Amino acid sequence: MQFLVAAAMKPTHLALAFAALTGLLSVSPAFAADSAKSVQTSSSEPRVQVVFSHPENFRDVKDSVMATDQGRDAILAEFKSFIDRRALHDLPPGDSFEITFTDIDLAGEFEPWRTPPADNIRVVKDIYPPRFNFTYKITNSKTGAVISSGKENLTDLNFMSRLVINRSDELYIEKDILGDWLDSNLNVSPSKS
Repeated sequence: MQFLVAAAMKPTHLALAFAALTGLLSVSPAFAADSAKSVQTSSSEPRVQVVFSHPENFRDVKDSVMATDQGRDAILAEFKSFIDRRALHDLPPGDSFEITFTDIDLAGEFEPWRTPPADNIRVVKDIYPPRFNFTYKITNSKTGAVISSGKENLTDLNFMSRLVINRSDELYIEKDILGDWLDSNLNVSPSKS
């Protein structure tokens, strides 16, 4: 797209833009070095850590009746991405968050007694609530002090009554439950309590 814009510019404007860009590039090495340090620090010490402890033993993180490791890993990657984004939004600046899942049971079940292809459809009923077992820790990154920690057995027996806007996401129920928990538990810095 930049090439289209440059091609549409008059030659004098193009020369001025090039001169301005060249000037910025001559100043940028010092800025780039600082940015590189910043990126290295943030990547070596992430503010959010999501761990799945022995996911092969989780109760139900299946992509079908004949569950696959790739399907399970894709579902867990989706949860990790969601928690990373949501936790960074909710977490007070200077705090870090670590969550370790020890078990997950998705909402619904694959009912193998159904005839194909219905046996590969996750049936969501209120008798199959989602469950999450995890430990968590919120730490002040500067002092290392633990602000909050605990062990959770999170479930919502009324999950079918949740009002969720985006029902196109296959994990919308689970994400809504986890999102509510993150919203109410991450913003707990000492200055706010």
